[in-house]
Amino acid sequence: MLAVFSSLAPTFVAGLALAVEAAGSALLLGYVLAALLALARKHGLERCRLLLADGAVFSLGFKTTATLLKTLELNTWNQIGALAAVLALRTVLKRAFVAEKASVAQVRLKMQLD
Repeated sequence: MLAVFSSLAPTFVAGLALAVEAAGSALLLGYVLAALLALARKHGLERCRLLLADGAVFSLGFKTTATLLKTLELNTWNQIGALAAVLALRTVLKRAFVAEKASVAQVRLKMQLD
């Protein structure tokens, strides 16, 4: 029984990682479509930027989770180094999008006060 589980576990984890990554991509696509719809309805460029930043941050969380699931299959130092580089890049991107979100929120607040 244990031999069957150990042979199926990598396939299950790879499938789960793929499903989580696909969910993150679908989520990002949904936010992009919502931003385009908001732009078409003339809700303002700031709202579109905020939607895109929210979607990117949320999607990066899913992508990071998928990457971490893939770590269960790491066998070499090159794979571990590549994982570290991917996680560092995603961390930098997430911080950039959070800063963009804060910038948009600040502009929106300033516009409301004026």
